[in-house]
This record gives sequence, structure tokens and C-alpha cells, in this order.
Amino acid sequence: MFDRLQQMEDRYIELGDQLALPEIQNDREAYHKVSKAHRDLEESIEKFRTYKQVKVGLEDARLMLAETDPDIQAMAEEEVATLEPRLEQLENELRIMLLPKDPNDEKNVILEIRAGTGGDEASLFVAEVFRMYQRFAEQHRWKIEVMSESESSVGGLKEVIALIEGERVYSQMKYESGVHRVQRVPATETQGRVHTSAITVAVLPEAEEVDVKVEAKDLRVDTFCSSGPGGQSVNTTYSAIRITHIPTNTVVSCQDEKSQIKNREKAMRVLRSRLYEVEMQKQHDALAKERKQQVGTGDRSEKIRTYNFPQNRLTDHRIGLTLHQLDLIMEGRLQSIVDALIADDQAEQLKAGTTQAA
Repeated sequence: MFDRLQQMEDRYIELGDQLALPEIQNDREAYHKVSKAHRDLEESIEKFRTYKQVKVGLEDARLMLAETDPDIQAMAEEEVATLEPRLEQLENELRIMLLPKDPNDEKNVILEIRAGTGGDEASLFVAEVFRMYQRFAEQHRWKIEVMSESESSVGGLKEVIALIEGERVYSQMKYESGVHRVQRVPATETQGRVHTSAITVAVLPEAEEVDVKVEAKDLRVDTFCSSGPGGQSVNTTYSAIRITHIPTNTVVSCQDEKSQIKNREKAMRVLRSRLYEVEMQKQHDALAKERKQQVGTGDRSEKIRTYNFPQNRLTDHRIGLTLHQLDLIMEGRLQSIVDALIADDQAEQLKAGTTQAA
């Protein structure tokens, strides 16, 4: 590990020297490329340099333990007691930093939420969970745009698809895919009984054209009149788009915009992301089979979380985390859950790496 870190530091210094060269500074594209590579290494190198400083300090303190002066010995013992756990902590942080990066972590996401079992109650919960993610996005200063939605008769949402754009969106949102179960007393329940409903959440990294090549010959594009709210022009012009990817029978429709061109652009973004997810799942399954280890199956049929309103409780079943602050979580305060899921994922990767090394 430390040989690799030393190589990274050597590369970091080399890149820093390149940034000072006139030929790099005068070439905008080259400067951007070198600057990004330098910036990507910065956090790891700063941590590595701190580790080396603490290690030297600990070695000096251990040498001082041999001194005959009791005051110096006491000071050295205190120093060792402080620096030993600090060095161990830094080493663990460096191991995490060297874990393979998910190539999708920097991507925007397509968020899809659909009502499952529970009828009207499930559709109401879709709307509430979408609002929760909107609040979470606001905290991160991400931009969220509705691509399509289907309202229920009781004011909920049968389905909503949205694009979330911003810094490292997928890295924070990717653990939300799965079945979310809600337990509460519906407003229509006269006996006060708790009902259980479920919704599904899918978080897809937004695929660029370079990620997924979609051939025009593989697409069937249909136009139709939009339905629902939006004014006269929405309902009387053929602005809505339905795109079918014939090889996979994947169907995407969009009718939110008055412009057929804009609806087609939105539909294609969703289609590319769905096709990209299929390819990602194939690779994931192949890798899991090869390593015989994976963190969860990623299957959307898995019940990942329960929201119990009578007890103000949220339970994430994947990591056994229970929090009695559901009211705050529904306002978008998800970060503690996301951080716990990331930490668990990293611990599993470290464990798998240790097992393979052994």
C-alpha cells in the first residue's frame, strides 16, 4: 500500500511541476487535463503526508521513552498514547482512499419512484418520498427536474421520474434503489389500524452517448396527444413521445413539455440510462460470480427500508440501522443514513480485499 502511495506522491509532484510549464499553461486543454489529475490526487497525498509526519513523531516519542528523566518519560508516554491511535486511524483512512472508485460516482442520476402494493396509500407515499429526495437535493445544491409523472386520484403519484444534476450525485444516491416499505394508519382508516404499503425506488446513473450507443434503427418512436394538466396546447398537439428500444423492449414515454423535441430529448436520457443500468448489472453479476462476494444483490425486489410512522422509526435492513427520527428524515435529513451505508460498503470492500490477499 505504501509503495503505491509513494508512487502517487511522486506523480503528484511531477504534475505540479508540469502545471508551472509555459507550454502547459498556454494550452487550455492540456492545462485542464493536468490540473484535474493533480487535483484528483491532492486529498490522498495530503493524508499520506500527514501519516508520514505522525509516524516520525511516534518514532521520536518511542525513542524518548528510554530517557532517564522521569518528566521526559512521562511526556513521551503521553505522546505515544496520542499518536498510536492517530496513526492507525490515518492508515485506515488511506486504505479506504485506495479502494477502487466507482466510475459512476461523479454522474448525475435518473430517479424513478413507483407505487407498489397498497393502492392509494402507496401513491401518497411515492409523493412524500419524492419530496424527501427533493429536500435532500436542496441541501446538496443539486438541481432536480421532473421528467415525467403520473398522478393518482387521491393527490399522490403513481410514478415519478426525475433527473438530479450536481456534484457526485450518484455516489450519494446509489444506495436508495430497492423496495421502501411504509407502515402507518391511512387517513381513510376508521379503525385506527396500521397498514403496510410499498414503493420501489430506482437510481440510475445518467448515461451519456459515449456510455451507451443507441442505434436509430433499433428505435420505434410514436407521438400522441398529452393528457392531464398543462393547458389546451398540451392536450391538442402531438407533443408527447413514446420511444421503444426494440432489442430490449424497453419503453419510455415523456409528455411534460409542450415541445415534441424537448420531450424526445428527455425520453432519450431516460432510455440511455436504463440501457446503461442493464449493462452495469451484467458486469456486476459477472464480477460477483467471479469473486463470490458482493455487498447486497442490488435487486430492486429487496426490501431495503421500513418507514414506521406510529413509532417515528426508520429501519435500514441492509445494515441493521434504526433511527427514531422519521419526521426529520422525511424532511430530507438523510445524510446520516447515507454515510452509514457508504461506511458499511467500504468496510465490506476492505474485508473482501483482505480475504483475497490472504
